[in-house]
Amino acid sequence: MVPLSDNNPTRTTPYIVFGLIVLNVLVFLYELSLQGSGENALEQFFRIWAIVPAELTDSFNGRALNPIGEWVTLISSQFLHGGFAHLGGNMLYLWIFGNNIEDQMGHGRFLIFYLACGALAGLAQWVFAPVSTVPTLGASGAIAGVMGAYIIRFPKAQILTLLPLIFIFTTARIPAVFFLGWWFVQQAFYGVAGLGANADMGTGGVAYWAHAGGFVFGVVLGPLLGLFPKGQRPFDSSRR
Repeated sequence: MVPLSDNNPTRTTPYIVFGLIVLNVLVFLYELSLQGSGENALEQFFRIWAIVPAELTDSFNGRALNPIGEWVTLISSQFLHGGFAHLGGNMLYLWIFGNNIEDQMGHGRFLIFYLACGALAGLAQWVFAPVSTVPTLGASGAIAGVMGAYIIRFPKAQILTLLPLIFIFTTARIPAVFFLGWWFVQQAFYGVAGLGANADMGTGGVAYWAHAGGFVFGVVLGPLLGLFPKGQRPFDSSRR
């Protein structure tokens, strides 16, 4: 299932979402330039700026290897991507769900929320693969946090979704609580299924625990950072 849009208009311009998308694209263009600038240049770039769980573990034990400090990578890794599909999918989800959350929280608190969810998502992946030497990168954890906030703030919003049906594609409007709930169940399932199967990442090189963890942290942090008007509670049926 691929989300195409939602029926959830905003009252303000999502400057932070715009800025995050532009920054992610610019960093990706820089990554592309590294592919032709020498052997292993891109790999070395990822080694420095992405989260390497084993090096994060070493940093906790007082053996810092990363010249910028491994803690910095909890933020910097959120702006790195491994390919066009990785970048495009993340930015699509950020645009569809992020603008509404920024509208509710305000620009400053949304930025704090986004970066915090991304950092905590990276730590969630580290918990399940602390000796992995595979760099963990991408905005997925932070965007999962946005999706977690969205599901409790706008459960009834309709998500226009592209659905593959064998050899054809069709579209349908799916309530956010089902679309995002199913997404979360998938991430948690693949994360559990990958336990012990691959000491590096889990399943297929995808950081599913970062996705699931980011989602949960979004549910927790969202209300603390102004997601709801005063007096309104998550899943309050009296308001959209």
